[in-house]
Amino acid sequence: MTSIFPIAYGMSKFVSGVLGSMMSASRLLGLGLICTGLINVCFGFGSSLAWFCTLWAMNGILQGVGGPCCARILTSWFATEERGTYWGMWNIAHNLGGFMAPLLAGSAAASLGWKWGMWAPGMIGVVVGCILLLGVKDKPETAGFLPVEEEAVVMEVVDGGDGSDSSSSSPPKKEKETIKQILFDNVLKNPFIWGMALTYFFVYVIRQGVTSWFVFYLLQEKGASDAGIAAQRVSGLELGGLVGSLLAGRLSDMYIAKSGGKGGIVGKRVQVVISYTVGVALMLLAFRAVPASWPVAQWICIFMIGFFLYGPQMLIGLCGAELVGPASVGASEGFLGWVAYLGAANAGVPLSIIVRDYGWNAYFTTLLFACAGALLLLAPMTNLKSFSQRTNKGK
Repeated sequence: MTSIFPIAYGMSKFVSGVLGSMMSASRLLGLGLICTGLINVCFGFGSSLAWFCTLWAMNGILQGVGGPCCARILTSWFATEERGTYWGMWNIAHNLGGFMAPLLAGSAAASLGWKWGMWAPGMIGVVVGCILLLGVKDKPETAGFLPVEEEAVVMEVVDGGDGSDSSSSSPPKKEKETIKQILFDNVLKNPFIWGMALTYFFVYVIRQGVTSWFVFYLLQEKGASDAGIAAQRVSGLELGGLVGSLLAGRLSDMYIAKSGGKGGIVGKRVQVVISYTVGVALMLLAFRAVPASWPVAQWICIFMIGFFLYGPQMLIGLCGAELVGPASVGASEGFLGWVAYLGAANAGVPLSIIVRDYGWNAYFTTLLFACAGALLLLAPMTNLKSFSQRTNKGK
């Protein structure tokens, strides 16, 4: 049952990112959240394994809609120089939601019965989804404001039949891009999107490898007496991720602003990702070396691993969004998210075989190789220009 959600979520993120590019992002986001809430409510009306598996798959499909929609809204409402900061604030929803959900669902279940552990979060999701439908606009223009950045206008040339160009006598119009242009021409034919996707793959191998296996490692190798003690030491991972995500976005914005328009915007963010990835590798080595009798040092190492790990997870998605035009942001995020969850899947059975057959040294070596793979992929991208930079240069 646990494998159903990531499979459904990853595929949904890809498909909704492509097809959703043809629809209103705010409406798709709000409706997706309302439907997710209703699915959660339905959980409380059944008890069979088939019922739970079906709803769990539907939950993954509906939740996969959220990421690409949020990416499209963020890139429309915030300019390049501030986008990293707000993207980081959005990204910590993973950490805050993961912290709050057990408290909310657990309190409701303890007070009112297990079904309310499903119903209460579901009802909140429906209410918030309605607020999104009523209050969120796709872009500043739909709310009566000017766009935060100048967009390229695609000129539609009309042939008057005698070979004359009538575009000069009519206002420029934006052509609505087809799915083929959105996905294949703008995303899949871009080699740097593939580089970002494969980097994401390695980042998620590390992330899933850490979240899935650190508790067992602490129990077997680092002196944790039970699962509760091990979980306390791993708790620093999400907290470190929250701080690291916020700081990574802000640092990349400051770096871009300090450059004064020189160099590639995406390349500046890639340089921050490289620094963070090096930090992940160093802290993995430090955690491996910390003695079993130093639990506080173990917690600090895990905190720093989370700090350095969640920065790349956040910024790679932003880099992918800025590499493509506004119409393809959802498709780019969907493709990157799909490949990322393939990486997460590879951190399951393959890593379990490595730990079982070759031990913990091989496990850490695998994670370090994933860091090295990410760095090799990122190295040629340190001066990448964003879509807006390439467009303005061509004017």
